Amino acid sequence: MRRIVALTLVLAVTLAATAAFAANLFGGNYQYVAPGDFKKWLETGKKVQIVDIQVPAEFQQHHFKGAVQTNAFPVKSAEDKQKLDRVLPQLTASREEIVIVCPRGGGGAKNTYDYLKGKGIAEARMHILEDGMQGWPYQALVVQGK
Repeated sequence: MRRIVALTLVLAVTLAATAAFAANLFGGNYQYVAPGDFKKWLETGKKVQIVDIQVPAEFQQHHFKGAVQTNAFPVKSAEDKQKLDRVLPQLTASREEIVIVCPRGGGGAKNTYDYLKGKGIAEARMHILEDGMQGWPYQALVVQGK
């Protein structure tokens, strides 16, 4: 009986470790914020840090008021990551939630999330704007460029 309990325990620990490894290897669970929820946050003045990784032309075309412009998209190269390093002091000095904004809410946002997490930003603070700027339906809440 003890042998069965021990084997069951070893199996459970092995499965948990494998799941954690796979999540890190293939991308973990990301925390998203739906456009409707983010709209409420903006309208109610909820304190958040908006990290916008769009390229300069897209940022100039449309961004959220108060967004931190990083131009780090797609956050793959060392140069892209250095652009995020510039805003790290601001992010670490605060306990506010962080909303990552990218063109479509996909790979670039996940790369940013993973990079910031690796730099010590608590995952509980981070959110990716679902569908990014291209999927944002509330244009009245966006600063429009030329």
